Amino acid sequence: MHNNVKALLATTALFFTAPLLADSGCGFENKSGGVFATCSEEKQEVILTGIVEAQRLVTELPEFAEGYKTYEVNTAALDPIKAETEATEIVVIIGTWCPDCHRETPRFIRIMEDVANPNIKVTYIGVDRAKADPEGLAAKYDFKRIPTFIVMQKGEEIGRIVERPTESLEIDLANILK
Repeated sequence: MHNNVKALLATTALFFTAPLLADSGCGFENKSGGVFATCSEEKQEVILTGIVEAQRLVTELPEFAEGYKTYEVNTAALDPIKAETEATEIVVIIGTWCPDCHRETPRFIRIMEDVANPNIKVTYIGVDRAKADPEGLAAKYDFKRIPTFIVMQKGEEIGRIVERPTESLEIDLANILK
């Protein structure tokens, strides 16, 4: 009877942990005495919080670097952004752990490099999974999803792009600046 209880407990544990282990690079090994969960690799996650430099994102984090290298900017849509004469601040709230940020942030960095407008200042604020940063920089912006691109002129918000653009980052940003 004692072995049956052990088998039942092991089976129950495997049943409830299998979905977690399947996504984690873990597997099962038969060893003497029962089945053991093993992980061949640990997933290392980098979470940067507070002010983050764009170049650091695209050079140190593979999730951002690939999108940065491969994104083709729609240069035809950049003219209104390049022509902006009003002092403009864009605050980009990101999570280095967030798949939507992995997709959109490198694209935005490429766009801003191509725009090269000295009237546009971009600040990237990294948040953790609770969508907070130690200095509370992101807390002053009303946001729920990331990435959030907040466009401001004269200290007032004039528009934002949340999670993903409607058409493209280039076109949506040009429409905000019109």
